Amino acid sequence: MFDTQLILANLTSPAVLCFIIGAVAALLKSDLRVPAQVHESIAMFLLFSIGLKGGIALSHTSFDALLSPMVATLILGILTPLISYGLARRFGRLSVIDAAAVAAHFGSVSAVTFMAALNFANQSGISFEGFMTALLVLLEIPGIVIALALAGYLNQEKKISLRHVVQEALTGKSVVLLTGGLLVGLLADPAGVKAISLVFITPFQGVLVFFLLEMGVVAATRFREARASLPFMLTFGTLVPLMFGLMGVVAGELAGLSAGGAAILATMAASASYIAAPAAVRMALPEANPGLYLTMSISITLPFNIALGIPLYFAFSEMFLSWLGR
Repeated sequence: MFDTQLILANLTSPAVLCFIIGAVAALLKSDLRVPAQVHESIAMFLLFSIGLKGGIALSHTSFDALLSPMVATLILGILTPLISYGLARRFGRLSVIDAAAVAAHFGSVSAVTFMAALNFANQSGISFEGFMTALLVLLEIPGIVIALALAGYLNQEKKISLRHVVQEALTGKSVVLLTGGLLVGLLADPAGVKAISLVFITPFQGVLVFFLLEMGVVAATRFREARASLPFMLTFGTLVPLMFGLMGVVAGELAGLSAGGAAILATMAASASYIAAPAAVRMALPEANPGLYLTMSISITLPFNIALGIPLYFAFSEMFLSWLGR
């Protein structure tokens, strides 16, 4: 039985309320903005903090426990860009280049949505595997590479250097910070990690709430300025995440994850990148329409997931777990 209390609890959580406040402020043309340098510093803090917590958990995880979830994550990383591309071409009637750009975004992952899912699980008392951050890093790259490979293969007029795209994706700040934090948590002396926990782990939720206030402003501003086809963007930006979320739940629970872990994997699969993917697309496909792929990822899918998608994926996971009889 579907529990609507999950959605109501999420909508009244501090993180979602701050996101809504930021969006409303932007729609009312308020001058509320977090300075760009401060916003970037907060994002860097959150990414490193997530990596650190994941590394600590990973240090207590056997490779056998990690293997099946990694395989499931890679399968999702291959399927989501391929499906996104096909849907964008078939139903959106987008060009090869624009469809590939959309596929790169929806085949990759949003670290902010991942943060919101962790926050939701923690506030709801839902347990999950601590190594989910490692899966986040693993899911960041394949979708971008596959989508741009499609563009290079299907669009004969443009040759794309996948080597440079992969290098750019692997050295982007989000991947470096997540991986760096993961390695610190995994390899550092436990006493040293404990000493920095007061800085990087304890204040995480409060910093995330403030970060989402600015994200609400950015999302609403981008949506207000959109010039592309809103009916298609709204449909794609909400229904595709739901489909990928269901795929993530099935993949996660068949891989042996707990209900909470499967829901977080589903959230990752359902999210759309707006950090790593835009950087790669701008470099490899400069002619792609940013009003299309950025509006869909940051102004439609991000708010949808933060407000409604995340509790839905957790509910889907619980329902699927009951169906399996686990």
